[in-house]
Amino acid sequence: MQSTLYNIQKIADIVNGKLYAFNSEHLIQTLVTDSRRINHPLNALFFAIKAQKDGHLFLKDAYQNQIRNFIVNVLPDLNQFKEANFIIVDDTLKALQQISAYHRNQFNIPVIGITGSNGKTIVKEWLYQLFAPDYSIIKSPGSYNSQIGVPLSVWQINNKHNLGIFEAGISNPLEMVKLRAVIQPTIGVLTNIREAHAAGFSSIKEKLSEKLQLFKEVDLLIYNKKDIQKSDLKELNIKKLFAWSRHGKADLTIIDEVPIEGKYYLRAYFQDKEIECLIPFSDEASIENGITCWAVMLALGIQPSIADERLERLSKVRMRLELKPGINHCSIIDDSYSADLPSLAIALDFLNQQNQHEQKTVILSDFFETGKSPENLYQEIAGLLNQKKVTRVIGIGTSIAEYGKFFKGEKQFFTDTTQFISALPALSFHKESILIKGARKFEFERISKLLTQKSHDTVLEVNLDAMTHNLNFYRSKLNEGVKIMAMVKAFSYGSGSFEIANLLQFNKVDYLAVAYADEGVALKQAGIKLPIMVMSPESSAFDKIIEHNLEPELYSLDVLQDFLSYLSDNTIDYPVHIKLDTGMHRLGFEEEQDDAIIDLLKSTNKIYVKSVFTHLVGSGNDDLKEFTLTQLNGFKTRAEKLSTALGYKFIKHALNTSGIDNFNEYQMDMVRLGIGLYGYDASVPAQSLRTVAVLKTTISQVKQIKPLETVGYDRKGVMPDGGKTATVKIGYADGYSRYFGHGVGKMMINGVLVSTIGSICMDMCMLDVTGLDVKRGDEVIVFNDELTIKNLADQIQTIPYEILTNISQRVKRVYFYE
Repeated sequence: MQSTLYNIQKIADIVNGKLYAFNSEHLIQTLVTDSRRINHPLNALFFAIKAQKDGHLFLKDAYQNQIRNFIVNVLPDLNQFKEANFIIVDDTLKALQQISAYHRNQFNIPVIGITGSNGKTIVKEWLYQLFAPDYSIIKSPGSYNSQIGVPLSVWQINNKHNLGIFEAGISNPLEMVKLRAVIQPTIGVLTNIREAHAAGFSSIKEKLSEKLQLFKEVDLLIYNKKDIQKSDLKELNIKKLFAWSRHGKADLTIIDEVPIEGKYYLRAYFQDKEIECLIPFSDEASIENGITCWAVMLALGIQPSIADERLERLSKVRMRLELKPGINHCSIIDDSYSADLPSLAIALDFLNQQNQHEQKTVILSDFFETGKSPENLYQEIAGLLNQKKVTRVIGIGTSIAEYGKFFKGEKQFFTDTTQFISALPALSFHKESILIKGARKFEFERISKLLTQKSHDTVLEVNLDAMTHNLNFYRSKLNEGVKIMAMVKAFSYGSGSFEIANLLQFNKVDYLAVAYADEGVALKQAGIKLPIMVMSPESSAFDKIIEHNLEPELYSLDVLQDFLSYLSDNTIDYPVHIKLDTGMHRLGFEEEQDDAIIDLLKSTNKIYVKSVFTHLVGSGNDDLKEFTLTQLNGFKTRAEKLSTALGYKFIKHALNTSGIDNFNEYQMDMVRLGIGLYGYDASVPAQSLRTVAVLKTTISQVKQIKPLETVGYDRKGVMPDGGKTATVKIGYADGYSRYFGHGVGKMMINGVLVSTIGSICMDMCMLDVTGLDVKRGDEVIVFNDELTIKNLADQIQTIPYEILTNISQRVKRVYFYE
């Protein structure tokens, strides 16, 4: 809870808005931009921001969720919001930033502002670990570094904090000036400048100039000397500069670097003395981020010996919240490396998004360094869990147990993780969603390992943030009011079933489509409430379709008549979808059957046509553009004829993923989004979409092969000069096709492409790793954002759809938010 609260009249004054007040003294505690993610609704202020979707469309949702305070730029019908306060402004995002900037200005504390191309979040989290012994710190949760994320983070400052650490990311020019006004940093940290995220800028120089705006008039700036020339800083009026360098003289000059058993030893000159530190990681990104943190500590007066001691204890930053299959049909949400209020709220929203289990359990450790008294802290946490309808709370730690009286419902407490693990067999976890969230010292990864379903080490990681990004990319191309039907057939293109459907439902797509009734039944049983179209409705499944309120696609007179015959005489207006064949010649009514369709539909009131659609043959093929236009125009004519004859309007849709970009003027009432959700669309620039799925495995064994020895079945893997092979845990039973054998397929180990050797086996295959330093347990990438599914498809002359859908269900899926 904020130490400083503002009434709605004060808020109106801050943003220079016009207040329509039901209660002008109403106090504001929480700022909200998403009607689905609401904590403390009665003291929340909702901002109707126009982003991928216009926030004004969700005013009623927010009001129904008990919010009574709104900032808008269009006043709604106040008769529908009789107990609400409204503030009218020209720009709601600007108003959010103004309020947070005003709040930041109430606190005279040092604030570290971090920006750069890479490493912002890691450096922020490491600085939090390094300075926690000395300060009560407020930091931005996760990677909340955007035009919306920054003000929401800064709003959390209260009078018990004496240091702030916030990161700032930008996509376009003129954004950083706005974030600087919110953060008001006194200390600046530039991580690095790279090509990453440069799409909105004409050059690296322009991007650097824009990022440096965060540091205007700061007391101190820490940076890598190779990234900035002093001439870049001359107009920023920075009081003091602190540079570090690995290749030349600086305030912190690295003079020696030695990798030691997975760690990295550094010697440097600082203030004319030789100092040293040990970073507990050996990858290049961690080394650079570690040196940045070392420089910050030294620049802020931490003794070199203390800096060395703390740096050596740095722990790995988990950048994501994972959803994994658990024991006894449970779903495990693993956020086992952090315990703070903002990230708890995010994790609880994700828990609430999962509808496959009614029982929702939270395993929670003590919270530290929150800036709140323990009594207020656990009272607030208990209220949050109750609001999010958590059914069971398991607390681990002496502090949370002491304040256990605040928690409602089923609850149990343990003094430490070891005691909980000893009691685990008696806790009876079964068919529930379990959120595991704890401070690092409690080692909750031990709990996660015990509760997670065991599997072999081949994993498909699905990035739900990336999928949301891709959905919003296509949504931004649509006209207002155009609906989205998301294709989740074939186990959501191999990515999972209800996990993906839950995400799409949460992000308010309008329809889902599956191939067969069983897929739709599984989604309904998992709590999906969206309408679901079944594309291949077999007569034997009509009972399941009706029982679970699924909507069949009808594509022939036979199927139409069969479905009508199956419906009871009491059925009225059962929703169906009519498919017209305009050239695919796979399924669908031919044009000469239109009159017969009309006669049959007009003769009954058992069914109601919810939509009419067609399937495009080659919307992503430039050579077929004229044919596609013939399909689209022919479809529009036939659909209009049906609508006129039936006397009512229905949803019309024809565009698939590639059609959205190539034939945008034919959006009609709805589009069908398929593989574009998963990051592949040859019709749009690659940087527009994010890779959703990463398939990875591990090395089981490494072998030295003598000259002329062979590898695999039938001695087809020949190594004339000998060499080294790695056997990895993926084979054709996992969906890695036999066509990838004999050097055709490529995988990636430590950033290096290696080829298969010999035949692909059922459960494993072999790679030629001659000349590489690899060992048992090393991670192997089958595909990711560098080695893409398009690359794999090209290797065996197929299409990306087949690569994704071939991944066996025995491959464990892990879903995560960054």
